[in-house]
Parts: sequence; structure tokens; C-alpha cells
Amino acid sequence: MTFRIDPAVAEAFPDTLIAVVTATGLRGHEPWPDTTATLESLEQQLADGSWQPADETDLRIEAWHTAYRSFGTNPRRIRPSVDALGRRMAKKGTLPRINHAVDSYNAVSVRHGLPAGAFDLDHVTGDVDIRHADGSETFTPLGVPDTVEHPKPGEIIYTDTTGVLTRHWNHRDAHRTRVTEGSTHVAFVLETLHATRDGHLLKTAAHELQNLLTPHAEQITVHYLDPAQPAATS
Repeated sequence: MTFRIDPAVAEAFPDTLIAVVTATGLRGHEPWPDTTATLESLEQQLADGSWQPADETDLRIEAWHTAYRSFGTNPRRIRPSVDALGRRMAKKGTLPRINHAVDSYNAVSVRHGLPAGAFDLDHVTGDVDIRHADGSETFTPLGVPDTVEHPKPGEIIYTDTTGVLTRHWNHRDAHRTRVTEGSTHVAFVLETLHATRDGHLLKTAAHELQNLLTPHAEQITVHYLDPAQPAATS
């Protein structure tokens, strides 16, 4: 399976860097003590004031707001995933507990101020393209399996040969490819629009995610996509 950045997206966002961390033989039903400890540590740091999530005044979040506006999305109404996650954590003092795999990428995402997501590859068809929507595509949002939406023309999406996997670049994932406790073959993505400034953060985040996943998987691979190398096969 190949992940590809479309040439038009690469041209519009020339400093994009995306990490694709693929786990094979994932064991979601066993305890993940390192992930549990990571979540609890972040929550303690927030409580004692030694750390807080990035908000929209942070350059990492501001870059995504600017990108969203460029393709016609209001980022204060439809927020980038890391922005929404950080706001939720700042308000509640905790991160949501979904399942170990999702909790792992949520922790890494909010710690580094970088959007993250994941796809159950057993439910992905064909290759995955990161491109502008033409408006004909269909999307069923996570958690609302009876809903069908159509992205706006020009909106950036992840899509396979069946339909849209994420809307508004990284706002929300699809129900079809959601990661569950039983998912065994999963691709995780981490993203930055400013590799020159934040590429080291992205690579640190990908390494941290790999470390959380490795004890619970048969194999982990990490690939990077950018406009110079816009495709990678997992």
C-alpha cells in the first residue's frame, strides 16, 4: 500500500513532512503500561503547571489554521485534530481513553503539538492519496456510520479507492478505517507544514510513537513523505 502526496498539495505546501508509522501484528488487547504512564505523566504536568498543550497562538497550530483557511475551512469552527485535542485536554485536565493504539498517538500528538491520525489498513482499499477534493467523494465520519458527507471542492483529504479517510486534511477520521482494540495492521500518520522549523519535532514524535508501539507489535516501519519524496509504500 502506497501513501502519496499529490503534486498540487506539494506545490501549495512545499515544506510539508508526513511520517507514516506502520504497525503489523498489533496486539491491542494486552496491557500497554508505557502508554498508560505517558498519558498520566502528561496529565500530571498539566496539573502542576509545568507543561500545557499548544493553542492557536502557537506557531505549530497557527500554521494549520492558515492552511485550513487557504482551502476554505474555518479553523475555529472545524479545528485541526491537534488543536481540538489540546483544547479538550486544557479544559478537562485529561486525555480521552479510547484504546491503547489511539491513546498512544493522541499522547504523542498533544505532547509535540503535531496532528496525528491512524487507519486500520485491513479496511483501506488500494493506495492512499493526499489531495484536493473535487466534491464527488463520500465520507462517513467516525462515530456516525449512517452519515454520508461530501467534502467541499478544494478541501484537502486523505482518500483511498473507496472513499475519504479524513476531511479537512486532519480534522476527522472516517468510520470505516477507525482503529479499534482489535485492529492488527495500522498506519499512523504525524504531520507538519513546516519541516524546516519543526521537522526535528516530527521525527522525535515518530520515534516516541514507535517506542510505544514496538512492545505490542510484530513489526514497525517508519517512512517519511515530503514534496521531494512524495510516495512511500508501507
